[in-house]
Amino acid sequence: MTLAIQTSALQVRYGDTVALHDIDLDLPGGKIYGLLGRNGAGKTSLLATLAGFRKPSTGTVRVGGQPVFENARVTTRVCLIREDGGVGDTTDNLGDVLSMARMLRPGWDEKYAAELMDRFALPRKKTIGALSRGQRSAFGVVVGLASRADVTMFDEAHLGMDAPTRQLFLDELLRDYVARPRTFVVSTHLIEEQSPVFEQVLILHDGALLVHEELDELRGRGVSVTGPAHVVDDFVFGLTVLGQEQLGPTKRAMVYGTLGEDSLRAARAHGLEIGPVALQDLFIHLTGGVR
Repeated sequence: MTLAIQTSALQVRYGDTVALHDIDLDLPGGKIYGLLGRNGAGKTSLLATLAGFRKPSTGTVRVGGQPVFENARVTTRVCLIREDGGVGDTTDNLGDVLSMARMLRPGWDEKYAAELMDRFALPRKKTIGALSRGQRSAFGVVVGLASRADVTMFDEAHLGMDAPTRQLFLDELLRDYVARPRTFVVSTHLIEEQSPVFEQVLILHDGALLVHEELDELRGRGVSVTGPAHVVDDFVFGLTVLGQEQLGPTKRAMVYGTLGEDSLRAARAHGLEIGPVALQDLFIHLTGGVR
């Protein structure tokens, strides 16, 4: 079953610090959402509030139309795997953690958990404290996916994983999502690596919701222009250039904004190639550029 997520005028404060302010979300169920933002943007605070770990300072959070905080009927159907991979104490045996998850998660799939433990090469008899950083992250992924929770959220779940393990995580997430559609929210700094699985993108900036768009629509906000350096320079003059790369006489410029038909015809007439721009370049531009 898929569950929608709604927030209205959501605020989270820590003393005098406002981590989130006036967040209005309407996220239909059954999609994979990418949650992006710079450090301190409020991503972790948002996920903790959606999972019912933290009470909103003001505003409302509903999952499946019901309030989340201190509502076991909802929280048992929501799973958040935090960036520390913490799904138990360091002295807990992995097998015992899996047994506890089976009791707490009504959608728990024991067979799938065993398959994932093998795929990630995780030893059931070790304690969490005996695992490497990457292994702890992988174990968190196992618990998150095998929970088969209607809303499953990963907060930087890839930390410490090597490239093959990160790819295994993405492959498994997408494969299981296709087999059993539900709502996923994936928070990450690895934008280009993980964005291929996103359907919609949320960008938080300074505690506010800056962007909520379909991935393709967001990517459509920019174009890349490639060709002889002097021709590219002339073509992009006066446009908002996100970045430039040059190799010998060939140059590629990333431009923010769409090009009209006249501009596209002019580009082709001058032998320029027009292509997509990287989501990461758009993200950097939208959140204030390189710091």
